[in-house]
Amino acid sequence: MSKKMTDILDKTIHKLTEPVEGKMIYTPEHGKPIPSGEMIGQLVETIRSVLFPGFYGNSKVNSNTTKYNLGHALDSIYHELTEQIRRSLCFQCPEENNNECEEYKENAPKLALQFIEKLPNIKNKLEKDVFATYLGDPASKSNAEIIFCYPGIRAITNYRIAHELIKFNIPLLPRIITEMAHRETGIDIHPKAQIGDSFVIDHGTGVVIGATCIIGESVKIYQGVTLGAKSFPSDDQGIPIKGVDRHPIVKDNVVIYAEATILGRITIGSDSIIGGNVWLTRSVPPKSRIIQQKAQTMNFTNGEGI
Repeated sequence: MSKKMTDILDKTIHKLTEPVEGKMIYTPEHGKPIPSGEMIGQLVETIRSVLFPGFYGNSKVNSNTTKYNLGHALDSIYHELTEQIRRSLCFQCPEENNNECEEYKENAPKLALQFIEKLPNIKNKLEKDVFATYLGDPASKSNAEIIFCYPGIRAITNYRIAHELIKFNIPLLPRIITEMAHRETGIDIHPKAQIGDSFVIDHGTGVVIGATCIIGESVKIYQGVTLGAKSFPSDDQGIPIKGVDRHPIVKDNVVIYAEATILGRITIGSDSIIGGNVWLTRSVPPKSRIIQQKAQTMNFTNGEGI
């Protein structure tokens, strides 16, 4: 290796390791582990095999082997989830605080078991999502096709897993799970969003659902829909304030068509239809019919557009 190359490498290493604002280099102290993206991906696929037996994991499941296969999968989920929860808890802990490591080691198995207890509820919700998708899509041939092929169901599955985990105040892990679905499908659902039963995402690419969204039951949205924030209130230093309710509330039986953008803490009343390409920053009453040409000029107070 020439001296010139050595000098360039030394300078590059020095610049890459210079202190920067924020934590851009992870250096685990006292053996604190970091969550494993690869293992979390495998964990999610194992959970998917429990929620949809035979469709994922062991495809030779039958009435004689179902309980055995589920037991084996749940044992695997328990051990791997325990480890990834522990790593996530340790990861968010301040580097100088090492007293909580033992507490995390004790709490992680308890949290993993609490999550496993929620799996039947997650399965029930996903069955409703699949059935609603089948009923609402004339192109679908069967529930099986939807489970295998539809990106909306894949993303919703990751979301429902992550949402249960985030309710236990587990950091980082739920977000990793939803971002995996985001990369695979183009559907970005924050794990903190609250989404009711029989939820349908048709086609799905480009859908964004923010952290403080509240979505009712039997809601259907199409590709490119954004349920986002209109603005971000800031503190005295100009930094966005965390934890503010800034995303829409969508009531029951709403349909939102492709590329609609709905911003801010507004409410879309039940049984409403929001047309494609609508840009909406005001609440609308129940049974509204909002189309692009009317969205900018209508007077909601006199019932126009309803």
